Amino acid sequence: MLLSGKVAVVTGAGRGIGREIAMMMARHGAKVVVNDVGASVSGEGGDLSPGQQTVNDIKAAGGEATLNTDSVASWDGATRIVDTAVKSFGRIDIVVNNAGILRDVIFHKMTQADWDAVIGVHLNGSFYVSRAAAAHFREQGSGAFVHMTSTSGLVGNFGQANYAAAKMGIVGLSKSIALDMSRFGVRSNCISPFAWSRMIGSIPTETPEQQVRVAKMQRMTPDKIAPMAAFLGSDLAKGVSGQIFGVRMNEIFLFSQNRPLRSVQRDAGWTPEAIAEHAMPAMKSHFYPLERSPEVFSWDPV
Repeated sequence: MLLSGKVAVVTGAGRGIGREIAMMMARHGAKVVVNDVGASVSGEGGDLSPGQQTVNDIKAAGGEATLNTDSVASWDGATRIVDTAVKSFGRIDIVVNNAGILRDVIFHKMTQADWDAVIGVHLNGSFYVSRAAAAHFREQGSGAFVHMTSTSGLVGNFGQANYAAAKMGIVGLSKSIALDMSRFGVRSNCISPFAWSRMIGSIPTETPEQQVRVAKMQRMTPDKIAPMAAFLGSDLAKGVSGQIFGVRMNEIFLFSQNRPLRSVQRDAGWTPEAIAEHAMPAMKSHFYPLERSPEVFSWDPV
């Protein structure tokens, strides 16, 4: 029982990736707080049944779980999520920041509401829940954070400026947590999941090319993500912190992190003209192209 004695909070655990992570952690012995507000993909409405169904299924399989329906996008809600773990099971050991929404729109048409809603759930929510758990982790001298990032930010995609910015913000948040809390025995890592779920189920299938693409994506089921989350939450991951992993079907990736690629120096300093004449030509071969995730991960999932 890899996670025996541990208590995990999994946000957005009513469906998709979050549900599979909650189920796997419970199978490995963790007591699980299933957090889900039951909102639509765009963040509207509320339905208790998806989260309750996950709880019911965990219990039916012999595990322990309880439901929380607070919003991660609220400081007070995030506090109540963590409090649910402590009050129900006596402690908290793992936080999986999985909850998310989408409001995809091309950048020049994106509204303030589109921006605020996505940033609120993904980035603010990851901070709020993590911050609520941090005091418990510090006091007990242990804990693991698992955050969901995305190649929409790590690589790029059309019509997702809000989502991409939030997901790259989560990368910075995770690294900061890993640095600040390492002395307390706390780890923090990111997963970039490749999986078919309702969050990407709205991709059009009007052309043969789109149909082929979606058919390939549907093979990438959410249960493939859960083992990495369970590993990162377990004691087997001791010494693994501040990293970004990708999971696509049976593939696991370790992503690079920003470091200098090339430098140029000029004793007299730089003018705009000198930059254009010398610095840019020296660096140009190292420029990144404007690629999207499907162009970088161009081979079929295996």
